[in-house]
Amino acid sequence: MAYTVINFKTKKEVREAIKRGDKIRVYQPGPYGDNADIRNGTVYLEGPHYPQPHKWYAQGTMHDGYLIRIT
Repeated sequence: MAYTVINFKTKKEVREAIKRGDKIRVYQPGPYGDNADIRNGTVYLEGPHYPQPHKWYAQGTMHDGYLIRIT
């Protein structure tokens, strides 16, 4: 699972930011992601950031290093 760099509290906030055209980056912490910069393709997101309990999950699409869509 990955996180957006901005700590969105809800999936609705993420959707609104994408709609506004905000440049949203994504990263995957820990031993599997090694803080890898995710550039293109499908990404699975959760939020808000640890240590807060995760309240939303989404599948997203990355293009040239930015989140362009979530479901």
